Amino acid sequence: MKNNWNEAEVTSIKDDLLALRVYTSQLQGKEEDLVLHGGGNTSVKILEKNVFGEEEEILYVKGSGWDLATIKKEGFAPVKMDRLLKMAELPELSDMDMVKYQRTAMTDPGAPNPSVEAILHAIIPFRFVDHTHADAVVTISNTPDGEERIQEIYGKHMLIVPYVMPGFILAKKIYDMTKDLDWSTIEGMILLNHGIFTFHNDAKISYDNMIKNVSLAEEYLQSHKALPLTPESAKETDTLRLAQIRKSISDLGGKAVMAKLNRSGQAIAYSNLKKVAEISDRGPLTPDHIIRTKRTPLLLQTPGSTDLDAYVAAYGKYFSENTPGELTQLVPTPQWAVWPGHGTISFGNSAKNMQIIEDISNHTMKAIYQAEQLGGWTALPEKDLFEMEYWSLEQAKLKKAGKSKEMQGKVALVTGAASGIGKACVDALVAEGAAVTALDINPQISETFGSDSVLGLKCDVTNSDQLEEAIKETIIRFGGLDMIVLNAGIFPKSMTIKDMDASTWSKCIDINLTSQQRLMQLAIPYLELGIDPSIVIIGSKNVPAPGPGASAYSVAKAGLTQLARVAAMELGGKGIRVNVIHPNAVYDTAIWTDEVLQARAKHYGLTVEEYTTNNVLKKEVTSKDVAQLALSMLGSVFGKTTGAQVPIDGGNERII
Repeated sequence: MKNNWNEAEVTSIKDDLLALRVYTSQLQGKEEDLVLHGGGNTSVKILEKNVFGEEEEILYVKGSGWDLATIKKEGFAPVKMDRLLKMAELPELSDMDMVKYQRTAMTDPGAPNPSVEAILHAIIPFRFVDHTHADAVVTISNTPDGEERIQEIYGKHMLIVPYVMPGFILAKKIYDMTKDLDWSTIEGMILLNHGIFTFHNDAKISYDNMIKNVSLAEEYLQSHKALPLTPESAKETDTLRLAQIRKSISDLGGKAVMAKLNRSGQAIAYSNLKKVAEISDRGPLTPDHIIRTKRTPLLLQTPGSTDLDAYVAAYGKYFSENTPGELTQLVPTPQWAVWPGHGTISFGNSAKNMQIIEDISNHTMKAIYQAEQLGGWTALPEKDLFEMEYWSLEQAKLKKAGKSKEMQGKVALVTGAASGIGKACVDALVAEGAAVTALDINPQISETFGSDSVLGLKCDVTNSDQLEEAIKETIIRFGGLDMIVLNAGIFPKSMTIKDMDASTWSKCIDINLTSQQRLMQLAIPYLELGIDPSIVIIGSKNVPAPGPGASAYSVAKAGLTQLARVAAMELGGKGIRVNVIHPNAVYDTAIWTDEVLQARAKHYGLTVEEYTTNNVLKKEVTSKDVAQLALSMLGSVFGKTTGAQVPIDGGNERII
């Protein structure tokens, strides 16, 4: 493992202990083989004067909810050392009480809750303490003779600690083990099946010791030929099957979830292992991962629901055999799946959560395969894993979780998404928790949004092959399709029927009508597997009130509206809603530059403000207004409405 300490980067902060703590925390947090998504914790002990001028020792320990990779000073919770050390002397303390008393010992009530390992950090008599869940160390530990192997590697300079639950129990265990210990004889501790601690009064040496000791484990794996998986190629993805899987998981949990297919060479190789059913059923890499991934993944061996039924039954058995009696079983939905020949699937209610689960599963697969070469993968017993999954602190977090946003876990596709109404629709959907595939012919679409929740794809909507590929990429990235906003379109220059040229007519019909029909046709098999599926079509005021010189545009939009009416009748039996919005005079779009607006306003003898509010309500209609109406149509407000046409124009006298 590479040591990333850079002397030039710390020159200006050498006298700032908390800044040094931030620096080495980030070095470790950015190394995935050490820390994954909120795992691990670090601390520093600092002498400070309180408001009375009295000097007291404060433990600055990583706060709950912070990630070491991005932590800042405000991410550390300041806790009085004397109170923590008194807690360590208690014969017993529930974890809920521990959290409460740690909170009351803080010197800043606005800081985050201290790590559950705060007491343990306090009893280690060194200024800097580092704790990670290093893959290599835990991999070796998770083998039949893991303790002996760990002793062989570390027994002379590290304290070896048998596995116990994190929190007060672990702190008390180490407090009792070290009462007579000469701390100067060790560089750190190995927590079996859990991770590694290093410590020192110097930030660099504590960090150096972490890198050095994790490297010893990595070198051990290499010398014993415990090599990573050899990448393999994926099969052609059955996207309809993937959408069916995602639908089944959503139905089981009673709410929409997304599904991300991991087709990396490692994931394919793991999914193809002959023993994959056996080795994937033994438990996670570290017990704290169970909160994200559950104890085991779903193994998809045959089409249909039998695999999921078996998983649910196995989870029920696991719960009934381990519950002390007063607990309520969590929803038994798998958090990831192994799909032989295709890779692995992560399930989550957001793109971020799916990525976290994919990252954890990637490291888990690597560790399992390496451990198998050392004699076999041996995770903790079910009882210990159950205790972590149903830990009171984790259950409290679940109870505090707020109400989900309406579109959380749902997947949308928006055309013409690079600007104007389309872009506003993407923004509105993401704000409500959806993941969105944003299509546009503008190549900048891939960089327009900068969000993991948006898949921006350059796409010519008149090209059926590109549309089909866009839908497949949507399913692979997000698992399904629930909502479509058909927005892409052009408004050709004014031209009478007499003067209309064939190319203008054909292009307008192709983009504004035919492409929409083709996209709808390609998407329907996936919408039939969607969660409360819905289509919103952006029509035009020109449908009920056309104007001269706009025949191609008006005919295309009228045809699109008629298509929507037929679709509403055809798809209603499948639960797919189809509704139309007719906007008018939406001027904050790409075609309406300041110069064009000023010219049009001048033509009518109006100011720009008068021109943009030239309707019954005297209110300007914006892209955001149209997007909010589209959002309502896609959601529960229009849950029992289909085939509707709704104007959004501030009131147009011709239509009224």
